Amino acid sequence: MTAPVRRTPRFRAVAALLVAGLLAIPVAGCGSEEHETDVPEGEPLELGDMAFDVQISRFLNPDAPEDSEYLEGAPPLEEGQQYFGVFMEIANEGEEATVVPYPFEIVDTRGNVITQEKVDNPFALQAGAPIEPDEKVPGPDSPAGNGPIEGQLILFRLDEAVVEDRPLKLEVIGPDGTGEIELDL
Repeated sequence: MTAPVRRTPRFRAVAALLVAGLLAIPVAGCGSEEHETDVPEGEPLELGDMAFDVQISRFLNPDAPEDSEYLEGAPPLEEGQQYFGVFMEIANEGEEATVVPYPFEIVDTRGNVITQEKVDNPFALQAGAPIEPDEKVPGPDSPAGNGPIEGQLILFRLDEAVVEDRPLKLEVIGPDGTGEIELDL
């Protein structure tokens, strides 16, 4: 006859953790797929069947040759303001056509809201532009799609003092709610 195995409290704790870990594995794959509605720049924000991906955000210099085409048709700056561009790609991953939402807004840590400027040039993201199923903007044959950034411009006029109120968040209105992308400024 063999002697009974004595289980110590430490053995029981390790065994309980192993069992809990094994039970958690199938649960992690179940249920509906949920997406973050607050992501950093560079990660896609998924709202419904749309994916919003900021390629880059940066200040634009109206005197720099590389920025002049982006700023065609931009409203003039007021004293103490700078142009700020958010270059975005939007993909329609659904089965129905959709449109580019409007407006995009930037919110600082004090709650100040800056609304995008309407700009009409080949690099600007146009509000209400259609996006067919399984397509994205900018399209591959567009100036923005063939440019070095490969994103369409959402233009803002920011007060120079706003850099003190970081992080700045881009608010995005999607078909199934609102999300935020923290801009890398």
